[in-house]
Amino acid sequence: MSLKKISTFLAATFILFILWFGTEFILSPETTAPGFGLPSWPSGDGDGFLIIKGIRDVVLALVLGILLVTGHRRALGWTLLVEALAAYGDMATVLAHHGSVATALGVHGLTATLMVVNGLLIMRETHKAAAAPARPAPQSAY
Repeated sequence: MSLKKISTFLAATFILFILWFGTEFILSPETTAPGFGLPSWPSGDGDGFLIIKGIRDVVLALVLGILLVTGHRRALGWTLLVEALAAYGDMATVLAHHGSVATALGVHGLTATLMVVNGLLIMRETHKAAAAPARPAPQSAY
């Protein structure tokens, strides 16, 4: 299997996963929130922050999806690298607030690291394509 196929499959998997997870936070934040890893969740008016988290995730997924569908692979690679910071931030937040270490590292940390790997694979793939010598245009017989 080619590097491009592997990195495309990984990117599409991330997009679907982030889109699903974000949608779950928007539609049913109270049932989805415990899986995030924090020991307690806001109540009352604070529940709106859970929906904000869901909206953030949906937007992150849509940005990746647009870049994938339109074929902007180098931008997709950079965006995966940058968006991994959100997952690393989630991991740091869970750890800083005495949440589940297993969830912080196993969900957020692993997701972020795999996003970095995927971004680097795409960057490597697009770097090879950019470095390849261009084919000369066919010469006309006239």
